[in-house]
Amino acid sequence: MLKKIPVERLVLGMHLQAFCGAWLDHPFWRTRFVLTDPNDLILIVESPIKEVWIDVAKGIDVVADAGEETSGIVSAEVIPVEQPVVQEKASFSDEVKRASRIVAKGKEAVVSMFQEARMGKAIEADAVAPLVEEISNSVMRNPGALISLARLKTADDYTFMHSVAVCALMIALARQLDLDERQVKEAGMAGLLHDLGKAMIPLDVLNKPGKLTDAEFDLVKTHPEEGYKLLLEGQGVSDITKDVCLHHHEKIDGSGYPKGLTGETMSLFAKMGAVCDVYDAVTSNRPYKAGWDPAESIKRMAEWKGHFDPTVFQAFVKSLGIYPIGSLVKLASGKLGVVIEQGEQSLLKPRVKVFFSTKSQAYIKPEIVDLARSPEKIAGREDAAKWGIKDIDQYWAGDKG
Repeated sequence: MLKKIPVERLVLGMHLQAFCGAWLDHPFWRTRFVLTDPNDLILIVESPIKEVWIDVAKGIDVVADAGEETSGIVSAEVIPVEQPVVQEKASFSDEVKRASRIVAKGKEAVVSMFQEARMGKAIEADAVAPLVEEISNSVMRNPGALISLARLKTADDYTFMHSVAVCALMIALARQLDLDERQVKEAGMAGLLHDLGKAMIPLDVLNKPGKLTDAEFDLVKTHPEEGYKLLLEGQGVSDITKDVCLHHHEKIDGSGYPKGLTGETMSLFAKMGAVCDVYDAVTSNRPYKAGWDPAESIKRMAEWKGHFDPTVFQAFVKSLGIYPIGSLVKLASGKLGVVIEQGEQSLLKPRVKVFFSTKSQAYIKPEIVDLARSPEKIAGREDAAKWGIKDIDQYWAGDKG
């Protein structure tokens, strides 16, 4: 039996089943557990959450003091399903603030999930479903915000942030491919769990700053199968998630691993996972290399024959833009700017924050130019190092807090 009670009625030994309120307001990424730590109890009471559902079959029931009213406690066999809130479109600047909180909490969830996998604890898909939902809602409000923020990761937290980033990329791609919302969420879950097998790879190999030896690379290449084994033992894990975990390193020409699948034998979701995984990998700073510019990454990936499914890759480019957020571009006037938001009508006309003049080779006062409403045009991509420009991300992500 489930009961909804005010947080003030919580005591140690109760089994938390669900929080009533927004996921970002929850003090924990996981909702279903027995309260055993007094500090956890304090965190809940001090959070914005006012009510919770407890399962009295798995923990302590509510005990009323003599003469105390308990009429405010609601009992139910199942937790009532709340109707999804329609997500209103948001500007990049508005959504990036919320997205930064989602990314931070998402990283915590993935770190905990990997630790639990290393300790042999079975994965529960339901536990991370609220995170996938939150990422999905953010991508619906403004696709560029969370996807771009998740690309900003240090070499040390790459593995965990990569999972959050691929989740968001898979959701955006699924919507671009006109999949239904159930499949969109499935794609997101697959993206979040696709690299779970890396929990089984020694950290000194996973985070090695130099080139891997052949033996080390062979060890890393076992992560799809290791992840698949973990997901087989998990609870509520879909076939789509297992498929993407096992096959996200396959290529349509059959040269991928671990099964050497081809474009004919790879599923749609595996093809999606292959694109999203590679894009986030090449645009991120890794222990052994700096990430590529987003637009340069799109260009190079388009040139890799036999790697990606053409239809899926074209949809992926449409979901991000030819010049994704964070790309350094040169305008016809000679000014350099960073793409801060995609244009609504054309992939070639994003909004750009210009801040440098190649003619005077000097920084200029930053100015936002909407190429859909300006005679300016993009002349091409630019290499920040060529002009001595550092920390380019500050020009689009500087206000994320």
